[in-house]
Amino acid sequence: MGRPKGSKSTNTYRTAQEKYDIIKPIIDGEISATQLGINLGINSGTLIKWIHLYQEVGIEALENKRKPGNPLAKYSRRKELSYTEQLEYENMKLRIENERLKKGYTQEEADQAKQKKSNKKNSQ
Repeated sequence: MGRPKGSKSTNTYRTAQEKYDIIKPIIDGEISATQLGINLGINSGTLIKWIHLYQEVGIEALENKRKPGNPLAKYSRRKELSYTEQLEYENMKLRIENERLKKGYTQEEADQAKQKKSNKKNSQ
């Protein structure tokens, strides 16, 4: 069924402590993961995953893992950059180019690989 069109996602980022506070009643046996999930609007599979992470590693495992993302996006989306930001942007581009050259392929080869990947996505 999915979520209704036009509605906002209810996905919120929770701290490790908030996650622990949510799963504590399940760990203590006060309520089932399914019932708590229904009450809070959280998938029970997510709750069970949090419990396993907590039991295996501890509360540190409940911390959100930040994914790297595109470092150039910060600069490329803006119309005007300060002089320092221009230098940072150029430096980052040169570092990326340097890494490509270390791996043994040129900018043209990188563009071709990107084009192939894009064509694959569009054909699906």
